Amino acid sequence: MRIAIVTENFLPKLDGVTRTLATMLEHFQRCGHKAIVLGPEGAPHRYAGARVYAARGVPLPMYPEIRALFPSRRLEHRLAHFRPDVVHVVDPILLGSAGIFWARRLHAPIVASYHTNLAAYCDYFRLGWLTAPAWAYRRWLHNHCAVTLAPSFSTIIQLEQQGFQHLRVWRRGVDSALFSPERRSRVWRSLISGDPDTPIALYVGRLSWEKNLGALVSAFIARRYRNARLVLVGDGPARPELETMLAQQPVTFTGYLTGVELAEAYASSDLFVFPSTTETFGQVVLEAMASGLPVAAYDAEGVRDNVIHGTTGMLSAPTSTTGLHEAIDALLAHPYERARMGRNAREYARQYTWDTVMQMLEDTYEEIIDGHRAVHRTDSVSTATFTKSSHHTRRA
Repeated sequence: MRIAIVTENFLPKLDGVTRTLATMLEHFQRCGHKAIVLGPEGAPHRYAGARVYAARGVPLPMYPEIRALFPSRRLEHRLAHFRPDVVHVVDPILLGSAGIFWARRLHAPIVASYHTNLAAYCDYFRLGWLTAPAWAYRRWLHNHCAVTLAPSFSTIIQLEQQGFQHLRVWRRGVDSALFSPERRSRVWRSLISGDPDTPIALYVGRLSWEKNLGALVSAFIARRYRNARLVLVGDGPARPELETMLAQQPVTFTGYLTGVELAEAYASSDLFVFPSTTETFGQVVLEAMASGLPVAAYDAEGVRDNVIHGTTGMLSAPTSTTGLHEAIDALLAHPYERARMGRNAREYARQYTWDTVMQMLEDTYEEIIDGHRAVHRTDSVSTATFTKSSHHTRRA
């Protein structure tokens, strides 16, 4: 297949979306598919054999690390010259909307994927008045596509309530060989806390307030977990303020980690804390579970699909002010239960492989392409029949 990906978010930015896109392109290369990417400036010029064409843009007010990218005639020509069998638009905003229009002009079928709940972020950035327009705009874009792929059933339900159509679940996978309990390191634990026996609670992700990090700060300040250390892996605009707020707490900020370093951080911790209530999936949750960590989190969209309360972690109501505190308390206070849930989490995560996930994506592409061609064949036959009938009518 010839696959064109149009995305406002790509490497070198590190998050669940970019990791998914990188895994897609690696899979396409292994399977012999041809791909191009229309994406942001600063991205690598080529990744996994796919040429990347860059667009300029402006930062989104509710998420400055993502830019709304400006369409250009040059990018339209690149897409037309590539002659895609399918166009895949990822979280369409400006460039994504142009990608939909360009694909329709090329008579190419369009698949969309929904990754980021930008509308939910508006409240965190005091832009609540944008919430309804953000939903309306994204609904309009996605409903122009043959199918919208969302990463979890709970997100599908949310999108249905917002009027999105043609929805299908496309889960995420995890590399269970990389993210494994076998990477646990007492040396790493000693470097982090000075004592390898000190329990470690881990957070991995963007350090920004839409991740509900206020609840995490509140839990550690209120409970004063002197017998445990909090490790925050990642970076973002909230880091300076977080460092100030947690200055008197046993906390370590590592910055971004990737590959084996990230896997070692997961495996060498004792529980994973994830306060976000705006996820569509939570890739880091699945990575933590594959690493053998039980999860303390809120019972929210994108998280509840993976974390089973009392089996692979502890969930609390998003409306509870102390629920996350209590979940962390329970996991810290009961090491045997913590270990049991960690083993369950590992077994749960191992069933979701990237190969299975990417095969489902390929099957979706083929189905949409075949359906699109069948419709166009029918239209061609109907047009030819009408033309022939008109010809005979004129002769008569």
